[in-house]
Amino acid sequence: MAVTILFLVLAVLLVIGVPVGFALAAASLATVLYLDLPAMAVVQQTVAGANTTSLIAIPLFVFAGELMMRGGISERLISFAASLVGRMRGGLGQVNVVASLLFGGVSGSAIADVSAIGGTMIPQMVKRGFDRDFAVNVSITAALVALLVPPSHNLILYSASAGGSISIADLFAAGILPASLMTITLMITGWLIARRRGYAVEAFPGFGQVFRRLFAALPGLLLVALIFFGIRAGIFTAVESASIAVGYALLVTGLLYRQLTWKNFLETCSGAVRTTGLIVFVIGTAAAFGWLLAYMQVPSAAVDALTAVSDSKTVVLLMLIFVLLLLGTFMDLAPLIIICTPIFLPVAKAFGIDPVHFGIILILNAGIGLITPPVGSVLFVGTAIGKISVTDALRTIWPFYLASFVVLLLVTFIPALSLWLPALLK
Repeated sequence: MAVTILFLVLAVLLVIGVPVGFALAAASLATVLYLDLPAMAVVQQTVAGANTTSLIAIPLFVFAGELMMRGGISERLISFAASLVGRMRGGLGQVNVVASLLFGGVSGSAIADVSAIGGTMIPQMVKRGFDRDFAVNVSITAALVALLVPPSHNLILYSASAGGSISIADLFAAGILPASLMTITLMITGWLIARRRGYAVEAFPGFGQVFRRLFAALPGLLLVALIFFGIRAGIFTAVESASIAVGYALLVTGLLYRQLTWKNFLETCSGAVRTTGLIVFVIGTAAAFGWLLAYMQVPSAAVDALTAVSDSKTVVLLMLIFVLLLLGTFMDLAPLIIICTPIFLPVAKAFGIDPVHFGIILILNAGIGLITPPVGSVLFVGTAIGKISVTDALRTIWPFYLASFVVLLLVTFIPALSLWLPALLK
């Protein structure tokens, strides 16, 4: 009965529009009172959940991403991407996808990616004759790549939700090939649609211009290498790398690009604080929710239930994909990671699925939920930027959904896509 109360209260509050953090806290409190446990336990678990050292990296990476977004790096990455792939069919659509991959390595956030790249690219695409729905759909699906490339704070959150036992360096390495596969698949999808609709191509600017734009974008791209190889080589931890990223971003945007004005800096601080406050509050309340799940032995019950249905690893993976996709349609990414990791990671381990591999599956599943109503935050941001209704965007987004789902299946059933690079770099 306690499990029913926990999930029922959460579901009802989410349906009526209560913010996720408050819904998690209320569901936990209602269950604690039903179990006749002290209500203070919810507060203690919330504070303990947010008071994790490894989580310090998240607000720092958020701040670094905000600095890069407002300090001129997104425009330079777009310009460099345009010189590389602009001459392909549907040129600006291809530029959008590649720029999202490059900027994802700076921001690590799908929301930041669609805000920065989409905010610049969607108006340009519409102005140059691209349909508004195509511009929006390319932008929101390309933003999912940011979830998988370093310094994705969602991978850090997954590691923390797993008790800190999973290497962040391995997770960062594991996301690179799936992110590249997603990029290529979305580019092919965009090319096919552009060809059918007869979109124009961009003129090739010449190799000299390519190298000049590369040089201009190089400081931002070096940040990705600094973070990834520094952590991978054991030179510094994730938290230390996040601190270095902030300092580096300040130097690049303030001294090199000279686009970080005092006003922009204050807006950057304000945006980072708001985002961090929201993330940390959700992390804390989700930790209390997860503590109750463990107290009521829900993870072990989930293992027993799935084992009773089938002992086939393939069937279990398909069931996990279905459940995670369903949950992702009405739950945001951070709470989904924190709640589902302690429930489904034991299931994955019981069936011989590597925790690093499962982490990439979980993030990719949840990412598709970000572009799916009713709680698709990336979908809503993209449609707001593109000044188009969600309904109009959804009418033509299905090829991009299909492409994303194909990548999800490939990543799920070909573990080497996630595990080959971490093993190679050890």
